Amino acid sequence: MSDEILELTEKLLHYNEQFLKIYREGRETELTHDFYNEIKPFADEVKEINDKWNRAMKKWLPTANTLHLHLKQIDTTSAHIEQISVQSFFPETSKSRFLNTQRSVEFVLAEVIKEVKNRKRCR
Repeated sequence: MSDEILELTEKLLHYNEQFLKIYREGRETELTHDFYNEIKPFADEVKEINDKWNRAMKKWLPTANTLHLHLKQIDTTSAHIEQISVQSFFPETSKSRFLNTQRSVEFVLAEVIKEVKNRKRCR
């Protein structure tokens, strides 16, 4: 279970970096993206990984006894990932709101990785 969580979390962390890159490029170039050919397929791909991660975390977290992670954070992070996977393509999205959400996602995902690796080390 923890190997799956680690893999999914690392994928989401990579996507989170892509969100930021896409957003910054869009703000600099004012490039518009085709919804059905670019945005939707990307968002669907992210959603599939995000949903798997959410389910895995909800199974693992109650048994993990973590100090810094809670089920509500998992739901919130999951919702944020879904939002910014689409918002990253729209440069008119509020910069401060986008960056705060992206950083929040990064923080929680990094905490998950830290907790999983700590659990593996303690075995």
